[in-house]
Amino acid sequence: MRKLALYLILISSLFAFENVDAKTFYKLLQGNDVVLLDVRTPSEFEEGHIKDANLVPIQLFKYLYLGGRGIKDKKVLVYCRSGNRSVTASQALDAWGVKKVYNLKGGILEWKKEGLPLVK
Repeated sequence: MRKLALYLILISSLFAFENVDAKTFYKLLQGNDVVLLDVRTPSEFEEGHIKDANLVPIQLFKYLYLGGRGIKDKKVLVYCRSGNRSVTASQALDAWGVKKVYNLKGGILEWKKEGLPLVK
């Protein structure tokens, strides 16, 4: 049992980003020094996105190196449609040394479910 607990602690420390629910994500957006990344496709973005989101499709994300470009010490909030692509982006940001990365668990689908605002 102790080995299992140590293993779980080790695994959780590998990912410094934090999965948060839609309401927490919304609250984090209200703060200062926030960068909001939408890692969906352009067509998904056009259907509706969170205000002030920066579109960086996950297909291009791996070719970018954003760490050290002025975001390492900012809160970086990442979302996609359902929360899967944004995990990949969050892991990359973490590997690039970004210290505060928050992934929207459930993605924009969860955001809509909670009735939070979108823009087109």
